[in-house]
Amino acid sequence: MPALSVIFDVAFPVFALVGIGYLAGRTRVMGSEATVALNAFVAAFALPALLFGLLARARMDDIVNRDFIIVMTLAMFGTQLAAMALARWWLRLPWIDTVLQGLAAGFGNVGYMGVPICIAGFGPAGALPATLTVVIGAAAMLPLCVVLIELGRHAGRGGRRTVQTVLLAMLRNPLLLAIALGLICAGSETVLPAALQRLVDLLSAAAAPCALFAIGLFLSDKSLAANRREVGLTVAVKLLLQPALAAALVPAFLGFDDMWGRSAVLLAALPSATNAFLLARQYGRFIAETSAAVFLSTLASVLTVSGVLVLLRVGMH
Repeated sequence: MPALSVIFDVAFPVFALVGIGYLAGRTRVMGSEATVALNAFVAAFALPALLFGLLARARMDDIVNRDFIIVMTLAMFGTQLAAMALARWWLRLPWIDTVLQGLAAGFGNVGYMGVPICIAGFGPAGALPATLTVVIGAAAMLPLCVVLIELGRHAGRGGRRTVQTVLLAMLRNPLLLAIALGLICAGSETVLPAALQRLVDLLSAAAAPCALFAIGLFLSDKSLAANRREVGLTVAVKLLLQPALAAALVPAFLGFDDMWGRSAVLLAALPSATNAFLLARQYGRFIAETSAAVFLSTLASVLTVSGVLVLLRVGMH
């Protein structure tokens, strides 16, 4: 059965690694200190090396796909705005909670889950659309949410200082720095020395399995005690509205006959990233809801992502 082949060849290894990480955390084989250390390794070394290496060896014409950027930007920000509107006017949430709800619904787990699953489905080239989506989320959506929260907290005062803080944080982000360096190498057609290339390849090989394992560890100690309406709204908007919006936009810009069009829908179908939870913990607001949303959307994405893989015939030869 072709459908079962896609699920077992592409989806199963990805979600199985998440599950193994979850079991390792629940059984205390690896505790909270291991979770912090593994996440630091993935975020600061392995994943940046993977993205840098892939971009450095690619051609600029293959990297900067304007139509894909348009589709993903509209899908992600459209979902974010829809979630914020519902949170504000239907759920009557305070402003900070509204922004965090929008971030949880709009920003998918592209870095840790999207890159591995796109590589599994499309080969090494699949990391390119995932990398562009990381840029949209990390360089546009996340900083915008920080600015919106800070402006709301200070009622419009200190806006310049807030923007400066956000820009400095972006300059210190290892993923964004790696992407920028990779783009510079691609644009200048720089060939890395063999020893440096082998180092990058070694770190890159650890990125996908460690990232997926780290997701499971992160989820293993999270509680589901939260307001059901807020969590249900986030999960539904993220897993249903965003891929539907991406699928509606793809025919006008890309089409479903190539990697970029199919990867747009696949990346839009990913569960909520941990960024919203981390930001919620930083501000001490909406923590339980973002934590539960990450957990439940990841659990539900076993079905939704598998369904998208089958519908788009990803991995079928």
